[in-house]
Amino acid sequence: MTRTSRKPTAPRAGKTVVALMAVGALLGAAGAASADSAGTHPSGAPTGDGAKALCKRAPKIDRRIDRILGRLNGDTSQRGSIARLEQRVANAKSAGDTQIETYLDHRLTFRRSLVPTLEGRQKDLADVQKWCASHDDGAGS
Repeated sequence: MTRTSRKPTAPRAGKTVVALMAVGALLGAAGAASADSAGTHPSGAPTGDGAKALCKRAPKIDRRIDRILGRLNGDTSQRGSIARLEQRVANAKSAGDTQIETYLDHRLTFRRSLVPTLEGRQKDLADVQKWCASHDDGAGS
């Protein structure tokens, strides 16, 4: 029985270094190319104010805000309502689950803050819809 002996091979550090240098050079060249093209070609910059698209989407946005406000202002049987979350906070408090109560109370605070924000957006959107009606749905923009 003959046994062949193998010589331990040294790691190929030279190839790894060359590969890393090539990757670095490519990344550096790509970064320089993108910086050059970003300065001279504003292809991603908007050319208008987006009024036509907003006028087109305004009714859908209005329905969405109405739906969310309806859910928030719903009774305790409505999932996602403030009243239901208030009931859950009260249940956690009566059960003595202080960590759960704290967590739900913070969610309740945030949910309550949504109502005036959405009502403000609804008023702004009503003004936008009036503007759209008087400006041919933003066709001139």
